[in-house]
Amino acid sequence: MTQPTPPPTEGNPYAAQPAAPQPTGGNPFAQQPGAVPPPSPYVTAPAPARGNVALGIVAAVVAALVTAGIYGAIIGATEREIGYAAIGVGFLVGLAAGKIGGSNPVVPVVSALLSLGAIYLGQLIGIAAIGAEELNVSVTTVLTDYFGDVTKGWKESADAMTFLFFAIGAFAAFSGAKKAAS
Repeated sequence: MTQPTPPPTEGNPYAAQPAAPQPTGGNPFAQQPGAVPPPSPYVTAPAPARGNVALGIVAAVVAALVTAGIYGAIIGATEREIGYAAIGVGFLVGLAAGKIGGSNPVVPVVSALLSLGAIYLGQLIGIAAIGAEELNVSVTTVLTDYFGDVTKGWKESADAMTFLFFAIGAFAAFSGAKKAAS
């Protein structure tokens, strides 16, 4: 004895309105027209190239030259070797190499070797900057005209801390390249 219950129309102004039309295509869960924006009118840029070993090595060389100059300027300004700066040189060289060069096992080794050269060059630039300040000439003049004296001064001033900075910088470059590649 069940009877269908009529909809409650008394006192409800919305009960007598017709139901919303179903979406086209027979899918009741489909989006309404205009809910999805139209596709983009331009083509997006492709993802950056990764895993290019040659380009990674070029980036590491550029980073080594730039950071060597900065490291030399820091040494010239403070007249001291700063270990954190050597770590920064190594890490930035490794970061540039690993980010662009990818996970090739050659990239961390090359970045460690390049960081050794960058730290050495930075120390030479620092010694040249100190000498240029004393002689009232430019750093380039000291590096070109008195390069033998600059390297002789480096050999005389090199101690255990100098080589520790080399080791830490190379380690930072190696680990930075490995981390950036992953």
